[in-house]
Amino acid sequence: MSEPSSSVIVWFRRDLRLSDHAALAAACGGGRPVIPIFILDEQAEALGAAPKWRLGRGLAALQAELERIGSRLILRRGEARGVLNDLIAATGAGAVHWTRAYDPAAQARDFSVKADLKAHGIDAHSFPGHLLFEPWTVETKTGGYYRVFSPMWKAVRQRDVAAPEPRPGTIPTPDRWPRSDRLEDWALGAGMRRGADVVAPHVQAGEVAAQERLDLFLDAGIGAYDTRRDIPGVDGTSGLSQYLSLGEISPQRCWHAGLRARQEGQPGADTFLKELVWREFAYHLMYHSPHILTGNWRPEWDRFPWRTDPAHPHVLAWKQGRTGMPFVDAAMREMHVTGRMHNRGRMIVASYLTKHLMTHWRIGRDWFEQHLVDWDPASNAMGWQWAAGSGPDAAPYFRVFNPETQLDKFDRDGAYRRAWIAEGQGAPPETALAYFHAIPKRWALSPDDPYPAPVVGASEGRRIALEAYQGRALADIPYS
Repeated sequence: MSEPSSSVIVWFRRDLRLSDHAALAAACGGGRPVIPIFILDEQAEALGAAPKWRLGRGLAALQAELERIGSRLILRRGEARGVLNDLIAATGAGAVHWTRAYDPAAQARDFSVKADLKAHGIDAHSFPGHLLFEPWTVETKTGGYYRVFSPMWKAVRQRDVAAPEPRPGTIPTPDRWPRSDRLEDWALGAGMRRGADVVAPHVQAGEVAAQERLDLFLDAGIGAYDTRRDIPGVDGTSGLSQYLSLGEISPQRCWHAGLRARQEGQPGADTFLKELVWREFAYHLMYHSPHILTGNWRPEWDRFPWRTDPAHPHVLAWKQGRTGMPFVDAAMREMHVTGRMHNRGRMIVASYLTKHLMTHWRIGRDWFEQHLVDWDPASNAMGWQWAAGSGPDAAPYFRVFNPETQLDKFDRDGAYRRAWIAEGQGAPPETALAYFHAIPKRWALSPDDPYPAPVVGASEGRRIALEAYQGRALADIPYS
């Protein structure tokens, strides 16, 4: 057991905020010195280029907020258990606090760390913080986890969610701070290369920016959320995904904001709350069936003949945003320029890759993992398997999004395609031209190039997909 006067280490991970932070609040409430740390361990090192760059921006913002109230963020690189042991030896810390993670690799790491700390007489405490409901607290009437979204939504929508807590006014500091790495020496943006300068203007990181985005959405967006969130050419979504992915804002704060909007009669509030639970659904699935991250959630799809060559010319055209399908290409280019992609676009590009191009969803999952600043392991995996048909709560496998009719429906004025596709425009906007500054030079693409013909047309792709499904007897797969 630790001495009452010893310091407490607060280990930040995907919770880069000061408010609604149970681990930090508990540490500060004890009155002992608090040492905030972030460890660049093997899991953080393994992040894709864009999420790792975005992590660096989030850490810089957290550093600034801690320094503003007289504290610091200690940065260390290495295996988590070894780093913590070194810091404990250097500081005499008697306790380590953190908020939980739910992916299998993080759980294994945290279990090992907690066992090691306790074996050495160090208090180790994990707290909720990344989800509205801990995965083991939400069960069906017969026990077990929800495999379909709608009944889960019905089960949790009236549940009490703890009110958000304010950030601590002060954080007790130690007499002597341990050594810290310099954030710039980690070079977290190296993998982005020249794309970092293109994406940077589209990203505002940190807890303050997250709260400002939530406030803007509540003031100007949530009322029309039902109708505008599917139109990619307008700012109709909450824009909170990148902040939730790094925990710069808590789902609890978003939930209570949605409840207030519903009480005020905002028509889009219920849909916003439902989207928060959709994110929750992804995490509960990952926790209870972790194979969703790497393999088909429905094992019947293991025999499906998807293309698996990530260098196939059709796959390259998809990655480049040059499939000849304007909705697909606009969405892929939006991701290159901003690090994000409209949710309707995500569904269209995923359907086109897995169904029109008959390519394995893992190739798309990996490409998103490299390019999305709001990358999230659970949401990314579930989204791709939902679109491919191999996942839980999926639409029937035979539903194939038509990228042409989808564009006619959701981009009637052409604003989205004009914003991102330069070819064929006499005076393309800067957003469309920025794509050519973000992409690898080896692609040798220019806005003066002719826009390509479709690599696989809408009707042809649907026919190919349905024939493949029929040939593999996928009609026998049960869908809820």
